Amino acid sequence: MRLVRARLASPQEGAGTVTGPSSAPRGEHTPRPGITWTTTVGWSGEQLVDDDAPDPRPNRETRRAMKRAARRQK
Repeated sequence: MRLVRARLASPQEGAGTVTGPSSAPRGEHTPRPGITWTTTVGWSGEQLVDDDAPDPRPNRETRRAMKRAARRQK
């Protein structure tokens, strides 16, 4: 087994392949605190429903699943 060391390139080699900084470098910008935070009030999905209100109709996927289960039991 042989140990092979990689040869380091001198600064003159490949000088044209390395790109330099852009002509108009942009400085580092840290946003103001709170500017990146989501400050909108979202809906949690909860609703208040009266106790005597009728149950809501199940959605289409649930209705189809109930029909499928009823067909399998026949």
